Amino acid sequence: MLRMTDPFAEMDRMFNSFGGRWRGGMMPMDAFEADGIYTLRFDVPGVDPDTVDLTVENGVLSVTAERQVEFTEDVTWLLRERPSGLHRREVRLGSRLDSANITANYDNGVLTVTIPVREEAKPQKVSISSGTPESITAGS
Repeated sequence: MLRMTDPFAEMDRMFNSFGGRWRGGMMPMDAFEADGIYTLRFDVPGVDPDTVDLTVENGVLSVTAERQVEFTEDVTWLLRERPSGLHRREVRLGSRLDSANITANYDNGVLTVTIPVREEAKPQKVSISSGTPESITAGS
């Protein structure tokens, strides 16, 4: 017996099991450190870079981006998985990081944020002197 199935029904069933149709999306992020600079990369494809908001407040870096919903008339949508609407990601910054010198760049749907380590938080070399230390005498 040949049975025809809707290829999108299984996805709809899965998304509905999470409490309704999937309407949002995650803002995936990679993070790494090299030479005293932390780099965060956020995937925000299809977002106008002028609408991305990047703020730091109370040690929290917030990235907010909005991807507009594509409105079309006279079409029958078969599947709409591309997340639209407002997306936000927050990252707590440690006290070692220099939030006053954060830089950001947007290229090909990737927002790259670089955060240097504060100078005073970097490891520092301590010089060692040689010679005999002064002796401590009683009564002084």
